[in-house]
Amino acid sequence: MGEYVVKTDARRPSVIVVGAGAGGVATAARLAAAGCKVTVVEKNDFSGGRCSLIRREEYRFDQGPSLLLLPRLFHETFEDLGTTLKDEGVTFVKCEPNYTIHFHDGTAFKLSTDIATMKQEIERFEGKEGFERYLGFLQESHRHYELSIIHVLKKNFTSYLSMLRPKFLQYLNELHPFESVYGRASKYFWTERLRRVFTFASMYMGMSPFDAPGTYSLLQYTELAEGIWYPLGGFHTVVEALVNIGVRLGVEYQFSSPIKEIRLSPDGKRATGVTFSDPTRKPLDADLVICNADLTYAYNELLPTTAYGTSLSKRETSCSSISFYWALDRQFLELTPHNIFLAEDYKESFDSIFKKHLIPDQPSFYVNVPSRVDPSAAPEGCDSIVVLVPVGHLFDSKSDTHKGSQNAPGVTQDWDTMVAAARKTVLGTIEARLKISLGPHIVDEVINTPPTWRDSFNLDRGAILGLSHSFFNVLSFRPKTKHPTINELYFVGASTHPGTGVPIVLAGAKLVTEQVLRDLNLDERIPSAKVSNRRAKSSVSPLDTEQNSKWLQWLLLALASLMLWLLFQRA
Repeated sequence: MGEYVVKTDARRPSVIVVGAGAGGVATAARLAAAGCKVTVVEKNDFSGGRCSLIRREEYRFDQGPSLLLLPRLFHETFEDLGTTLKDEGVTFVKCEPNYTIHFHDGTAFKLSTDIATMKQEIERFEGKEGFERYLGFLQESHRHYELSIIHVLKKNFTSYLSMLRPKFLQYLNELHPFESVYGRASKYFWTERLRRVFTFASMYMGMSPFDAPGTYSLLQYTELAEGIWYPLGGFHTVVEALVNIGVRLGVEYQFSSPIKEIRLSPDGKRATGVTFSDPTRKPLDADLVICNADLTYAYNELLPTTAYGTSLSKRETSCSSISFYWALDRQFLELTPHNIFLAEDYKESFDSIFKKHLIPDQPSFYVNVPSRVDPSAAPEGCDSIVVLVPVGHLFDSKSDTHKGSQNAPGVTQDWDTMVAAARKTVLGTIEARLKISLGPHIVDEVINTPPTWRDSFNLDRGAILGLSHSFFNVLSFRPKTKHPTINELYFVGASTHPGTGVPIVLAGAKLVTEQVLRDLNLDERIPSAKVSNRRAKSSVSPLDTEQNSKWLQWLLLALASLMLWLLFQRA
């Protein structure tokens, strides 16, 4: 088990972390374990951000994530901090089956980690030869998974030159970044139904399977090989455990403390602290600042306006959601813990979300029943249900009634109408396919929409998963973990490298922590069991340093451009 080499000598930098989301609390705990003096300021009166809970009397709902993937990244975070999830009182339970997927005609497919179950289910739709093709898909997605863990999630991409790492380039083509998830799945599955079954997971990144790079079949792989897990007590127990570890290590949390700006030195070249929105509160100073607020919001609202900040507001972003949180006065055992209801017009539904930024006429949607695996989520004999309906993000950052956009001229986002339509469609679809009527048994309801996601968590355009993961929004193209011109200012969270999703953000927290400690010349405080001082220094590629001569940088960039062009030609 790894643990930080904690030293408390005179070199004890002070750090402010803005935001107590998963990335913020993980980074705070890691830096505190490395001997830093850490203060976390959070606008809300709770931790976790989207990874928080909604409580309504005896009912409990996960506000955002409701299933746990890539468990190895969770375990690694706690092991690096010298503890375990079990020691912190966090218990994972496995969900079986992973999902029940319901098609428009009433047929269903059960996704499972059990190989016998999968053989039977696949052959039911694809015939005897289909199972061998499934094993081929599993092999390819396994390759995507392992290569991405090694060469993307555990590596920082601090410049465009970072993509020229020989080991990364060696495997780039095997990651199929220039083909879509749907396109790759179509090579292994010959029925339209199973192509849908093995591609809908791209919605975890808020992307259409027809646009998401083929690399992201790794999401399907981790479900099939490692399973879907649920933390008893709700997903927030993981965040709460990290908060508790941080507090034990000396982290100070200041909740209900929205900030007005990240303070800079007079020359604007260094972050020096934060100014609170409350004018009666004194500014808070620190040696460096790590921002876990929504990245686009931070660049445009917490920092001086720049062309780069403006460009972030124009980048392709993920979708949003209309999410219903329903308290039911009885149980419906026809619903498993995780259910997917797929639209008959599959591609058209995604086009409506990602091209028109609206709700599809026939939306695909996800139904989570936490009380099915965790009885504490609802009173005895009752169910708590979360329904997530993917919809387009807001047309712009400020308004939810903006009439028209470049993608949908003359169209108005009328959220009251869309919520009513979504509710009617969800209840009607469930009743038609499962022959159950939920509506009369809903005794309480909470709703999140793109405007509420924006207002509660400062999410640009209400996009629940931050910036998109299209090829030119990942790796060196994704916003960096360190500000390009302001020293002592770092970023962690969904829209910065390596990307969105709680396990990915936890991997990012580790990258940011190591970057901060190296920049402070405190390499010896990086987890001793993971990397020695010598290896930490040598692992920084010469291509990432600023000592390269200008002509060499231009030469490498030209080679990179040529290589990308050749890959596009092949695609």
